[in-house]
Amino acid sequence: GGGGEMANATVLDAVSVHGTNPQYLLEKILRAKIYNDNYWKEHCFALTSETLVEHAMELDHIGGTFGGNKKPTPFICLLLKMLQLQPEKDIVVEFLRNEEYKYVRALGAVYMRMVGKPVDVYNYLEPLLNDYRKLRYITGSKQASHVDRDTKKPERMAWAGFEVRYMDDFIDQLLTEAENVDVAMPVLPKRIALEDSGVLDGPRVSILDQDLEDDDKD
Repeated sequence: GGGGEMANATVLDAVSVHGTNPQYLLEKILRAKIYNDNYWKEHCFALTSETLVEHAMELDHIGGTFGGNKKPTPFICLLLKMLQLQPEKDIVVEFLRNEEYKYVRALGAVYMRMVGKPVDVYNYLEPLLNDYRKLRYITGSKQASHVDRDTKKPERMAWAGFEVRYMDDFIDQLLTEAENVDVAMPVLPKRIALEDSGVLDGPRVSILDQDLEDDDKD
């Protein structure tokens, strides 16, 4: 018995985020569903910050829960694992920088939005508004239609229960909406308030580019 509880515990030196243990940023009922889910039991149980990215690279859709019984997605399972593990910020930034695997980037973005300081949320997520790739978002319903952004024509889904989202829209929703992937997001001050208080400069700069320039100087 003891091992099972350990895998569902936050690392011992967990830092409180938004006044709470980070995994409690997901509602209790959702956490319970995740702990009972086969994907969690088979894949997330013993993950470390290093091995988690390998599973994130295998993701092929985003979303929170789907279907009548609100089954959790692998995406939301991995999000809970990140909230438990609290990976170092530089690991999270690597998720955000990941050009090759868009779902790794999306996962990192949701995590940063949930636990990051407001200035970091804006500085690291705003550059991703320049990423226009399509994401598969699970709805669980059989019928999903979508108007293609480029052709303006309806696009029938090749897969039931999914719809197309675009990364830039997804990021914009993270920055502006109270809920995403079926999860209530912590309150984020409006950008203008942070500009007025001098915490953020306007207009926005890409901190990812800035980091890369710094790397080049080393």
